Amino acid sequence: MKQYSGRYSQKVLQKIILPACMFLIAGIINAGLAQNQNLSNGVVFDGEPYLAINPNNSQHLVVAWMGFVPFQRIQIKVRVSFDGGQNWGNTTRIPHISNIFSSADPSLTFDNAGNVYLAYVDFNALRDSGAVYVRRSTDGGITWGNPSEVIDIHAEPGKKPIDRPWLVADQSNGIHQGNLYITTMNAKGASAPFHPYFMTSADQGNHWQPWRYADTSGWSAGFLISQPMPSPVVGADGVFHCAYPSWVLSQNPKPQYLLASSTDAGQHFSHHTIFDTPDVFSDSLAKKGYLLIANPANADHLAFFYLDVLHGDADVFMRETLDSGASWSSPLRINDDPVGNNRMQDLLWADFDRDGDLAVCWRDRRNAPDSTYATDSEIWCASRRKDAADFSPNFPISDAAVPYDSVLASSGNDFMNVKLRNDTLYAVWGDVRTGKLNIWFEKRALPDPSPVAIAQPVSETLPEKPQLRQNYLNPFNPATKIRYSLPKAGFVTLKIFDILGTEIQTLVNEKQVAGQYSVVFDAKNLASGIYFYRLAAGNFVQTRKAILLR
Repeated sequence: MKQYSGRYSQKVLQKIILPACMFLIAGIINAGLAQNQNLSNGVVFDGEPYLAINPNNSQHLVVAWMGFVPFQRIQIKVRVSFDGGQNWGNTTRIPHISNIFSSADPSLTFDNAGNVYLAYVDFNALRDSGAVYVRRSTDGGITWGNPSEVIDIHAEPGKKPIDRPWLVADQSNGIHQGNLYITTMNAKGASAPFHPYFMTSADQGNHWQPWRYADTSGWSAGFLISQPMPSPVVGADGVFHCAYPSWVLSQNPKPQYLLASSTDAGQHFSHHTIFDTPDVFSDSLAKKGYLLIANPANADHLAFFYLDVLHGDADVFMRETLDSGASWSSPLRINDDPVGNNRMQDLLWADFDRDGDLAVCWRDRRNAPDSTYATDSEIWCASRRKDAADFSPNFPISDAAVPYDSVLASSGNDFMNVKLRNDTLYAVWGDVRTGKLNIWFEKRALPDPSPVAIAQPVSETLPEKPQLRQNYLNPFNPATKIRYSLPKAGFVTLKIFDILGTEIQTLVNEKQVAGQYSVVFDAKNLASGIYFYRLAAGNFVQTRKAILLR
């Protein structure tokens, strides 16, 4: 449950020249296959990239990261693309508030008007002065306005509430549209008890309302987790949510993740438990960040991603809710390498597409020669279509297996970032393939799903592969026919599952000849909700979603 503050160490700054011969040789060998773009091209250290996409223009990308600048300490750097990442503008450096300060922890967001906002920490090395700041750009990230202070390191004496500011904007059409929200946590060295902090601005970041806690009595973060980082998001209905860790024995003897939600821009919070766990992930090097995201197509649908050692090594898991956090699904393991293979994953991030498709990425070690953090790694992903019950097979998006470098043991490389727009995945991460920690970018279309038939009359001509045919619109009636086609004889199963993946009914389980078939799905005894029906014939599997409303 330990968190990381995104800071850099003196050791990193001393690594001005790193051995790069083996990486150059590998680059020459793989030059014909290389696709990833090096966005930062730094000479020493670049870390923790954050990516934002204009909601009005999916080709407009902005990336910010922490970058070393000689004689200027760490600064936030920004690059912009207006053609979907094919070309990038010059790198812009964000100036410090004081010439003795360093910067860290950038995050970005757009509002519906196309303004882009940058949040970051500017502080001195002793961490006895500094604050969280926000700057606004009205030209898409090319130039940035003056900083506005969000919260100072002494805002609550002894607590240092300025670490890891995550910035989100209300892009809904609700009464709080355009509001900006920032969450922070206690910096290292703060006094207990520890809290997740919340701030909001209703005037494009010019002024910020007084901070408040996102936790409260009975839902406290407590004394045992020194940096209870909140992960914030705004739902499609404008409701603010954030997830944070807690370990208070009087609340629950086990560590747990909690959800704080507000319908009134943070004036009041309601709370729910996401889950608790006896599994304590003790590896001191792994980047253990967790993430809460919201489905833009369904205001009640939230998904929470985290690492767990349920099977002995760190895997990527997801839990989701379809009732705004009141109840959560069982854990779903997303990385599909062999269970318990003693290969750890970390550095996860995820995003929903506008229509509810989902993509998850992480740093993967399934092809590594050993089981430690300090081994070769790649970036892998999985996707799930909005009408599917399962994730796609995992696929890599980095074009090289990157050997470990000791810079990865330092802070400042604790997060990657992923966005999904129009079935296209955009990802940024840090790796050391050049002999330095640089920021890399990849743009990739999601893997094509199995063909899904839309509502249409049954044809006498059989398709080339098994095919589900839907002859009703969602929501469906409690009793309806599911039609499917088989191009050749074989054993067929057609089963119904609930949102948790529990099998509800088996409609077909037999060998059938080629032809057109239909079967009645009788749902009169089922509760309203989302269900999935899955056709399996040989190696072919197809899943469709069914929404039952009464």
